[in-house]
Amino acid sequence: MTLQFKITNMACAACANRVTKAIKSIDTNASVQTNTKTKLVSIQTQVSESVIKEALAAIGYLAA
Repeated sequence: MTLQFKITNMACAACANRVTKAIKSIDTNASVQTNTKTKLVSIQTQVSESVIKEALAAIGYLAA
């Protein structure tokens, strides 16, 4: 499934890397694309939306 979130406090490449690592830690096969200008994250994953949101919240990023 494809998920898309807006993460308003994702401001730089380091933030995008943290987001990517958090997602990959729960789904190593996930495809993650981040855009710090639009603050959008697109994820191709088999993991549920709630699990992704929990992983992001654990590192301080709220996904909307």
